Amino acid sequence: MRISNTNSLRPTQGPGDARGKGPAMKDLPETDVPQETGALIDHILTRYHEMHREDLASLVLLADRVERVHADDPEAPTGLAAAIRTLAGEMEDHMMKEEMILFPAMRAGGGPGIEHPIAVMRADHDDHAENIALIRRLTCDLTPPEHACGSWRSLYGGLTTLFDDLGAHIALENNVLFPRFEQA
Repeated sequence: MRISNTNSLRPTQGPGDARGKGPAMKDLPETDVPQETGALIDHILTRYHEMHREDLASLVLLADRVERVHADDPEAPTGLAAAIRTLAGEMEDHMMKEEMILFPAMRAGGGPGIEHPIAVMRADHDDHAENIALIRRLTCDLTPPEHACGSWRSLYGGLTTLFDDLGAHIALENNVLFPRFEQA
C-alpha cells in the first residue's frame, strides 16, 4: 500500500466525471500519456487496475484491524471496512467490464454501439464518487484524530493515495480515452 498526504476525488469538482465534474487529471504529465490507444489501455491496466486491486485488498484488511482494535473509541471509523469492501466490489465489477468488453472493442477500433458501454463506464465513475463521499464522511474527510495510532494513520494515508490514483485514472479514461470513440 502506498501513502500520500493529499486529498482528492471530491464529487462534483473538476472535469473528471461524465457530467464534466469530479477529479481533475494530475500526476500524469501529458508526455507520459501513451498516444496509441492500445498502449494507453495497457497503461491503464498496469498503472491503475492492478494497483487499485492491490491497494483495496490491503485497505480492507487495515480497516478491519483499525475498527476491531479501536471498537471502544467513539472516533473510530465504524463501518469503514464495509464501505471499502463495497467500493472494492463495485470497482472490481467496473474494471472487469472494461477488461472483458470495452477495452477489447476499443483495441478492435470501436465501431457502432461502443457509445453505450462508454456511457455505462462514465456512470460507474460517478457511482465511485458517491462511495468515496461516504468514506470521506466516515473518516472526517480522511483526517485521523490526534490520538490515532500508526495503523489508523496509514489507513487514511492509503485511502488518500487510492483516491488520488482513482481521480487520475477516471480523468484519463473520461478525458483522453473515451473521447477517441465518442461521436462529436
